Amino acid sequence: MRVTLCLFGALLVTSPLHAADFPDPLVMQDGTKVTTQVEWNEKRKPELRELFQKHMYGRYPDIRTKISAKVLDEDEKAFGGIGTLREVELSVGIKDCPPIHLLMAFPNERPKDGAPLFVGMNFSGNHTLTADANIRIPTTWVYDNYPGVKKNRSTEEGRGTLTKVWPLEQIVKAGYGVVTFYSGDIDPDTKDERGGMRPFITPVPKGAMPDDFPATVICWAWGLHRAIDYIVTQPEFNAKRIAAVGHSRLGKTVLLATALDDRIAVAFPHQAGCGGTAPSRHNDPKAEGIKRINTSFPHWFSTSFKTYNDDPSKLPFDQHSLLALCAPRPVLYSNATDDAWANPTGQFDMMKRATPVYKLLGVDGLSATEFPATGQLIDSRLGYWIRKGSHEMNADDWKVFTTFADKWMK
Repeated sequence: MRVTLCLFGALLVTSPLHAADFPDPLVMQDGTKVTTQVEWNEKRKPELRELFQKHMYGRYPDIRTKISAKVLDEDEKAFGGIGTLREVELSVGIKDCPPIHLLMAFPNERPKDGAPLFVGMNFSGNHTLTADANIRIPTTWVYDNYPGVKKNRSTEEGRGTLTKVWPLEQIVKAGYGVVTFYSGDIDPDTKDERGGMRPFITPVPKGAMPDDFPATVICWAWGLHRAIDYIVTQPEFNAKRIAAVGHSRLGKTVLLATALDDRIAVAFPHQAGCGGTAPSRHNDPKAEGIKRINTSFPHWFSTSFKTYNDDPSKLPFDQHSLLALCAPRPVLYSNATDDAWANPTGQFDMMKRATPVYKLLGVDGLSATEFPATGQLIDSRLGYWIRKGSHEMNADDWKVFTTFADKWMK
């Protein structure tokens, strides 16, 4: 038995899962041990990317795009004059496909090669992140629990009500740019029907639906990549210093998007939990399991993933292998003490199990061996932080994000 510190301060006794219970990210499906960087990059990395698409997230949308953009609004004296706020309509060149609406903020004084930046999706619409009356309100389905939403549609009442979630001025003052957009532009988060771009990028095939048909999380990742297609063309931003950030299900998206796209330099999957940063194999009764997540949110993951509901041990990977696909890039896992559902200790274990891949690639991974104290930032290449509080993203989280980014991106 193993004795660990419970998140709430009491002692908790658990039965640990051993290394043998988890597939080794450095062992190929045929049993071959990966011992060189070339073998990892040319054999195991493509194999793992294929396995995650086949068994969990569905296929990455195979559709050609041609990015074009139109500036809808711009304020060059935003945030007391220190930055610019811009909204851009981004089209992907697919007939009749609705656009992505990017909310962009960046410091007016920035390096000649552009500002480092954070990119990610938001849950509530760009208009909730700023009081600027010119920023567009989404017209698609939105969660009922956000300010100003009535019958799953946004209203003017929500404008500027969630600035703490994406504190644009705070981020710009720290020297970073921000690009965010509503996840519903790609696919609204409802299990009942698909919307936004989704019907155009993953048209339903005739006949039987394949088990690895693209699910919502990988479609969101696809949308994040299209935003990056545009970002790398903009002189205000440094194309080599792009950090992806997302909370909860959008944190799952960030980790997957980073694993599939090497243009993302640093990843911040915040409180991403089951199906993202936490293991599918676990014995923590307070943490979410894949049967529960697949039942509550059947649209997030592929049909093939649901076949493992009753026995996750049959999966040919676990989430440490998804993290390993991000190597050698820095990744910060961040959590909260009251969010046991996201399995903070399991996430820490995933970082330990991914570290051998980082070392194979010639860099350190997680520097700590013991779970950190609340409020203590582990700022190694694989970083970890847990704060007091609940399941949310706020200004305190962003202070830690920018601190970690200062070390690894500036």
